[in-house]
Amino acid sequence: MKKSMYNVIENYMFECMNDSAHDPEHIFRVLYLSLSISSKRTEKINYNVLIASCLLHDIGREEQFKNHKICHAEIGGTMANEFLVKNGWKKEDANHVNKCISSHRFRGNNVPETIEAKILFDADKLDVVGNLGIARTLMYKGTVGNNLYEVKNGKICFGNNNEDEETFLKEYNFKLKNLYNKFYTEEAMEMAKNQKEYAQMFYEKLVEQIVDIYKTKEIINEYITK
Repeated sequence: MKKSMYNVIENYMFECMNDSAHDPEHIFRVLYLSLSISSKRTEKINYNVLIASCLLHDIGREEQFKNHKICHAEIGGTMANEFLVKNGWKKEDANHVNKCISSHRFRGNNVPETIEAKILFDADKLDVVGNLGIARTLMYKGTVGNNLYEVKNGKICFGNNNEDEETFLKEYNFKLKNLYNKFYTEEAMEMAKNQKEYAQMFYEKLVEQIVDIYKTKEIINEYITK
């Protein structure tokens, strides 16, 4: 990709990113991880499509914040397609970027089909594993107003049921701990293995600390009179 085009796409990305958990540095990490994965692959890769897809994969985040019924991956793919066509891209390549972006979401219904889409999906998920993923998830949960955990009927909810509130503990049990066997490339799966232990240890210690505190909750009765 020519430097001039890279700059145009990068500047558009900067204009669209306003989420602290999905900031430009997340975008760059995904880009670097994608290129690291692709450098180990043997098949032909369209690097113009891959680089553009990485840079633009989260530009639909703001629209999703405004309306949670909107999928940022789908709207982001459409936005990227229109932007690239306006900037001289062939419709075929712009549509390819659209498909890569629209299929990168973990909870999305679209499945990555091309190698470029699979690499983007894997790189994006690699940025959610390990301690980095824990930190980003905590930031995101704070941004959208979700709690660390939920207490229901006097008991701590660990987010094992769909009916539980959206909390960090639920996000870990529904998504974070299940990422490690969801990669499409062997390279990404191997990279993720090295981070799994750290994330699991953090979660277990966090839960242990919360549970230990709640074991002493009856102490309040010593200070409240009838």
